[in-house]
Amino acid sequence: MARDKYHQAVKTALQKAGWNVTHDPLRLQIESIPVLIDLGAERLIAAERNDEKIAIEIKTFGGNSDINDFHVALGQYLNYQVFLHEAESNRTLFIAVPEDTWFDFFQNRVIQKICQQHKIRFLVYNSLLEEVILWTSSS
Repeated sequence: MARDKYHQAVKTALQKAGWNVTHDPLRLQIESIPVLIDLGAERLIAAERNDEKIAIEIKTFGGNSDINDFHVALGQYLNYQVFLHEAESNRTLFIAVPEDTWFDFFQNRVIQKICQQHKIRFLVYNSLLEEVILWTSSS
């Protein structure tokens, strides 16, 4: 599996934010179809005394076209949602995107509308500081 350019930066950012990375990658298989999501992580929620579990698909948007990169990310997100529902329904899926892409491409009205329609959750990261900048949900 080819790792995303910012895989380690996102992994470090999650750890700095108090997450325990439990899967690198998170491997799922439904029937005969294997799927690899970039990271799986969890943390203990003290007040509730149970685990919060997430899955992260990391994207750099470093291709020739942000819209093409978005098509790929959206397709993966929709497919991974179904796999997670089948295999680990207690895990929440996020797409990790760099902050410059978030504050540029993802602020377009039509892109926001698409993300809201599909209820996409995002983790926005700074690759140089290796920090989570923002958690967001378009639901």
